Amino acid sequence: MATVIELLPKEYGLVAIVLVLYCFLNFYMAAQVGMARKKYKVYYPTLYASESENKDAKLFNCVQRGHQNSLETMAIFFMLMILGGLKHPSICAALGVLYTVARYFYFTGYATGEPQNRLTIGKYFMVALVGLMLCTLSFGWTLLSQTASH
Repeated sequence: MATVIELLPKEYGLVAIVLVLYCFLNFYMAAQVGMARKKYKVYYPTLYASESENKDAKLFNCVQRGHQNSLETMAIFFMLMILGGLKHPSICAALGVLYTVARYFYFTGYATGEPQNRLTIGKYFMVALVGLMLCTLSFGWTLLSQTASH
């Protein structure tokens, strides 16, 4: 009887590696928020700074939003990578690298305090997500198209 690993395409290892790379990016963004909390004096449990109470609120909030937005889409990214990668591991890995790089630039652009800066290179994360959706749809369609093997 074959193990699960033996059933997966060899290239699926790339999918796993890219997912871990994104985890490192997430740790980096979280550390940046932590440093911004100290720098701009926004202490826990406050999620966002109030402009009426903190002159640096916009600067902190931009760092926080850059990370928060990445967290909001992380589950979607992971799910699409894991499922789409079962049929298209190399394509999903390449799209995952694009997504990760774009999210880095999205975050660093946002963290400048000018929200528009997040879109320079950061906007390409959506291209990667759409590609991952297509790979996952292809995987789903393949499963539905199989003939019964009873």
